[in-house]
Amino acid sequence: MDDIYFKKITTTIILIILIVLSFFLLKPILLSVIVGLILAFIFTPLYDLLYKITKLKNFSASLICFLLVLLIFLPLWFLTPIFIDQSFKVYLAAQQMDFVSPLKNIFPSLFASDEFSAEVGSILHSFTTKITNSLVNALSQLILNFPTLFLQFLVVFFTFFFVLRDKKQLLDYIRSLLPFPKNVEKKLFKSSKDITNSVIYGQVIIGLLQGIVVGIGFLIFSIPNALFLTLLASLAGIFPVIGTTIIWIPVVIYLLIEGNTISALGITMFGIISSTFDNLLRPIIVSKRTSMHSSIILIGMIGGLFLFGILGFILGPLILAYLLIILEIYRDKKAPRIFSITQ
Repeated sequence: MDDIYFKKITTTIILIILIVLSFFLLKPILLSVIVGLILAFIFTPLYDLLYKITKLKNFSASLICFLLVLLIFLPLWFLTPIFIDQSFKVYLAAQQMDFVSPLKNIFPSLFASDEFSAEVGSILHSFTTKITNSLVNALSQLILNFPTLFLQFLVVFFTFFFVLRDKKQLLDYIRSLLPFPKNVEKKLFKSSKDITNSVIYGQVIIGLLQGIVVGIGFLIFSIPNALFLTLLASLAGIFPVIGTTIIWIPVVIYLLIEGNTISALGITMFGIISSTFDNLLRPIIVSKRTSMHSSIILIGMIGGLFLFGILGFILGPLILAYLLIILEIYRDKKAPRIFSITQ
């Protein structure tokens, strides 16, 4: 008995040591692995369709990988220098921008005091400088750290390929490790899949599409630094409640102050079209039964942004969502769920 107990303790200690060492080994590329997993989840429906036609796993996965390069990596490769150039222009423009005069014209009584106007101008100038400076630094790092990023992209690529091709075996292996009964395990996998669909397709993909629609308006009406503003609009579109309005409304106000009424009306039209995407597409893509409460998504995105960087837009809400799924399974009660939208 003592010998069996000693073997179990020894095995457990060795397993813990190996898990800790593996974590530190994978830590530098962990986010890249997660990106590969997320991309595999997004492209799985297309892979399943191709595999159904070809019956060839490697060919179907390779074709999807080639498509991924065309859709994501090539545009990123060619557009990054443009984004960096335009971000520098925005940064320089922000240094010279007069924030107070337009506000005085709109709210003359509020900005009657010179001291108050100077203080507000200083705050807005400092805030804008910090935001633009952060974006310039982030985009510049893409070129400065190219060798490291190339290795990270390789990890993303191979993770994407093998998870796409062998997802069934991977899921079977994960199921074999879970300590839950079969009925709980089935519920856990279904809830996880549904809520991942809700976050990735219902929030992130639709948010990016909203930003692209606004960006098309910027390009059509020749707004300066349109690509950079499109990037900001796409990121803002991912956030619930906030949306793309935080980008296109200031642009419209700027155009009105400049006397460019036609462009202002045009951008407003594209902004309204962008805002309707959420109401039109979300019910089609995501069932109401699996939609997360917008406050949970917003908190998850902000917390994820601080912890994981830009990838936190996806990881933050997912982490909170999986926690709530586990809590719901643990409760196993019919009480109202305050963190999700039910029919």
